[in-house]
Amino acid sequence: MGFVFQSFNLLPVLTAVENVELPLLIAGISETEARVQALEMLATVELSEWAHHKPSELSGGQQQQVAIARALINRPAIIWADEPTGNLDSTGADQITKLLKRLNATNRQTFVIVTHDPAVAKTADRLINMKDGAILSESAATSI
Repeated sequence: MGFVFQSFNLLPVLTAVENVELPLLIAGISETEARVQALEMLATVELSEWAHHKPSELSGGQQQQVAIARALINRPAIIWADEPTGNLDSTGADQITKLLKRLNATNRQTFVIVTHDPAVAKTADRLINMKDGAILSESAATSI
């Protein structure tokens, strides 16, 4: 499983590529292979040119792209995303939503997204509405 947090949770002293490769290093992948895979994943989220920048040098959308790359680096079947667009403006939110849809289609990974944003919810293939921990409704969504 991979996790995408609303607040990015990037390590500020590490560059984008170092943040992405960290899970691989913890898993015992060699430094060389971890770097290759992390750079490939940053390319997947269209952030190659920012690989050697620290989070403070990135926009909110770019930081979220790094966080998504980090969540995907171990090729999880399921990615849990808690308000992945919550800290972004509408343009950034749209870019991240389209990225998640593209990754879902190309990598066949499942994204479970918690959101209060109706625009983000409209992009889902399936909606489950909850209140106080109880399911209120479930439906197929109309994708954009």
